[in-house]
Amino acid sequence: MWLLVVLYGFPLLWFVLSSFKPAGDLFSYPLTLFPRNPTVAGYEQAWTSFDFARYFTNTLVVAISTTVLTVIASAMSGYALAKYSNWWLKAFFVCILATTMLPTEVILSPSFLVIRDLGLYNQLAGIVVPSVITATGVFMFRQFFSTVPDELLEAARIDGSSEISTFVRIMLPIARPIMLTLAIFSFQWRWNDYIWPLIVLNDPSRFTLQIGIQSIVGAENVNWSVLLGASVISIVPLVLIYLVFQRYVMSADINAGLKD
Repeated sequence: MWLLVVLYGFPLLWFVLSSFKPAGDLFSYPLTLFPRNPTVAGYEQAWTSFDFARYFTNTLVVAISTTVLTVIASAMSGYALAKYSNWWLKAFFVCILATTMLPTEVILSPSFLVIRDLGLYNQLAGIVVPSVITATGVFMFRQFFSTVPDELLEAARIDGSSEISTFVRIMLPIARPIMLTLAIFSFQWRWNDYIWPLIVLNDPSRFTLQIGIQSIVGAENVNWSVLLGASVISIVPLVLIYLVFQRYVMSADINAGLKD
């Protein structure tokens, strides 16, 4: 495990420390791990010179809204697929799983045509809407809810709980680890998404962070200090999200409240 930590952590450490180096020191020989003259000029230029704050805000809006909608839609779909027995639900589940067999590039063109016809081209909603339903999220909730004993639902129904109340007050709380796990994954997917926003967005004022970082790379030269500073800023929210919620990602005792 320590060997893996070194293999994966050393390039990341070099990347972060290089963001504090002046542009002239990045390619000086011999190469050094620690900056000789640390500076935050790259961070300042990245935040002020490329409308970075707007890109950051756009990405935050897309990531948060998509994550919330993804968790809600996946939880409801997974619950229905796990606890209701209808042939068309099984067929629907197979169709959802079939989407994982298609490369993203295959459905880019039809997805774009749908977004264009809906009037969502060049809108942040055009990024959010196609990303709400994910086969991974539906599968995670479906598998989790399948392990929940049916006796728990029957006891709730006997007590007069409606289907919506049972789902909101009983099923969702015990599925909190799955919700948080999917939330972390979804936020990471949307935060790092590049291809789809590049296709959908045309207005620079609506660019997301990844497109904004790509715009730093010029046709003839690259301002490496600014590029590294912007890249480090872009990974900070992902690290904070994981550090805050990773302690909640643990197994849940779904048998709590049941009598033998």
